[in-house]
Amino acid sequence: MAMGIHRDHYTGKTAMTGLVAAYGSALLLLWGWCMPGLADEAPWIRVDTRAGMITVLQGDRVLQTFGGISIGRGGVAESRRRGDRTTPLGEFRIAWVKEQGGAFRRFYAFDFPRREDALRAWHDGRIDEAAYRSILRAHASGVPPPQDTPLGGYLGIHGLGDADPWVHRHFHWTEGCIALTNEQIDRLGQWMADGTRVVVE
Repeated sequence: MAMGIHRDHYTGKTAMTGLVAAYGSALLLLWGWCMPGLADEAPWIRVDTRAGMITVLQGDRVLQTFGGISIGRGGVAESRRRGDRTTPLGEFRIAWVKEQGGAFRRFYAFDFPRREDALRAWHDGRIDEAAYRSILRAHASGVPPPQDTPLGGYLGIHGLGDADPWVHRHFHWTEGCIALTNEQIDRLGQWMADGTRVVVE
């Protein structure tokens, strides 16, 4: 392949063609291999409970936002127990997905209780050793943790289903989950899968 130099008489800029251009393309491709871009980063979810907003991000780049979310009637908590209706704070992974057909249209379940939830609850006396060890065994085996311990369970992100949209607009109404409208949960679903990271703040 020949190498040439061409000068644009209108802009005064010099362009290289041929072999030099090929070398440049190869260097750019190599840089792409060595420095993975955003395309290689999995989307993740930030839940801002104070602002009432979910943000979908890829790295630090915002892909989508959803406002007007609802959380648990009991507010938020670092440590929770079954029946207190609080939304847990922290970093979670989606443990399983229930698509169309559920009571709340779509449900994306958290891996709650996590190991750290179990350890804190065991030290606080909220669960016994058997419950603590059952939670640890589940995480070690890569399966969802038990949902029937005194810490509660079945927490995640879901739609309204047949719930009242007026109540959703005016109140925090869930048992501890994070709720969006049916339209929002359908749109959010394109970024949700087993293992998706969710940070609740």
